[in-house]
Amino acid sequence: MKFSFDNHILDTDRRELRRGGELVAMQPQVFDLLIHLLRHRDRVVSRDDLIALVWGGRIVSDSTLDSRINAARSAIGDNGKDQRLIRTIPRKGLRFVGTVNGPRDAKAASQVRAEQSLPELTLPDRPAIAVLPFDNMSGDREQEYFSDGISEDIITALSKLRWFFVIARNSSFTYKGKPVHINRVAAELGVRYVLEGSVRRSGDRVRITAQLNDTSTGSHIWAEHYDRELTDIFAVQDEITDAIVAAIEPQIYAAENFRSRRKPPNSIDAWDLVMRALSHHWRVTRPDSLAAQELLQRAIAIDPNYGQALALFATNHMFGVHLGWSDLATAAPTAEQAALAAIVADSEDVWAHTALGSVYFSTRRFEHSLAEFELALQLNPNFSLAQGYYALALSYTGRWTDAYAATQRAIRQSPRDPSSAIHYGVAAYAQFVGRNYQEAITLAREATRQRGDLTGAYRVLTVAAGMSGQIELAQSALQELRRTQPNISLAWIATQLPWKLDADREHYLEGFRRAGLE
Repeated sequence: MKFSFDNHILDTDRRELRRGGELVAMQPQVFDLLIHLLRHRDRVVSRDDLIALVWGGRIVSDSTLDSRINAARSAIGDNGKDQRLIRTIPRKGLRFVGTVNGPRDAKAASQVRAEQSLPELTLPDRPAIAVLPFDNMSGDREQEYFSDGISEDIITALSKLRWFFVIARNSSFTYKGKPVHINRVAAELGVRYVLEGSVRRSGDRVRITAQLNDTSTGSHIWAEHYDRELTDIFAVQDEITDAIVAAIEPQIYAAENFRSRRKPPNSIDAWDLVMRALSHHWRVTRPDSLAAQELLQRAIAIDPNYGQALALFATNHMFGVHLGWSDLATAAPTAEQAALAAIVADSEDVWAHTALGSVYFSTRRFEHSLAEFELALQLNPNFSLAQGYYALALSYTGRWTDAYAATQRAIRQSPRDPSSAIHYGVAAYAQFVGRNYQEAITLAREATRQRGDLTGAYRVLTVAAGMSGQIELAQSALQELRRTQPNISLAWIATQLPWKLDADREHYLEGFRRAGLE
């Protein structure tokens, strides 16, 4: 995103400020401070807001904050006396008052408009919490996976509690590296509680800090730091989860004698490899998928009974099948073997049951597939990935109303998920199965708007438009589908997609015939 003002251009992606084409040197905190004043120039930004946005709520002296404000003014040719661009509002805060022409590029402007138009999410009837990715304080970007892994483990532990509503990992991680105010996070994700923290790893020692915020009152209701040996990180994660539950729901904590439970790996090295693999897995590219598989194989070699490593290995293989990177006949047996081994190692591993359900679904063992997804959701009702797979399996068995309801749960559990286009695509197909063609078209268009390479969404858009008589739209969608899936044909559809009912297969094929596919 670029902002243009007073002969300056600030580029947030490049993290550059230029004055008349010349690069202006700035400290990172000064740059962040300026970004937030520009982004929130429609209102006064309080000093507390700046501390939360730029320093993550850490204790900062007035002199430190004043020096950063003065540096920001100096960088853009302003000063505390004139205040042409950054104005101090006594006892209120600061506001950027200069004329800004930005965001400059259409894509960024479209993104801002889309974010501004997002509907406000209502709070669920359960305590709702988001765990932000913990900051990596190690001074080494190669350690990002380590702090991310600790955050993911805490999300997983909290998600297993049925009386909590926990935002999915992919939505929480959209805030990674962005110093946003926790009130904004709470509004955008529809939660009351936000957990944030940091990790500093040095050799065999690790320091973890965590702070739980109640956004309804603006208060910090719990905070702690831990200095431990690296091998104790699993105990620390359990302690953090335990403290969160005790702080938010003391009655439930006391009544159920809650203690977070896990089956840690036998080797910290194996855990380290799995965390590295997860960082690749979530990027959803073919090279990253292969990198994740190699790391997981190494982890399994160290600890053959490590359930999470086996489960993620199986899930990654099935991701490859669904995204067209792998052959089903080759990948499914490998994934099934790994998923079954993961369940033996840890029968409560939600990834394992989700992976096995995906194998069963792809190989047309529908009842077994639905049973695995339902068990996964019993173990972890907040796991949006299982909800998405469950919805897809329900659609292909003809239960479109249940499928659509599952997609809506997945979207609510991960409202800012970069992969939410997939959930919209599945919702579109559910509506198509129900013969609600216009609803299917609307949902498929939203899916393709979010992700222009989503093959499944173009398929649904093609058939829904074809069946509703909108032939021009159907042909246009088919053209885009051929771009994303060059091998698409009636024969491929009839043999590769796993319908339970012949009538649903024929309905789908007829939509393609009307669009002109042979």
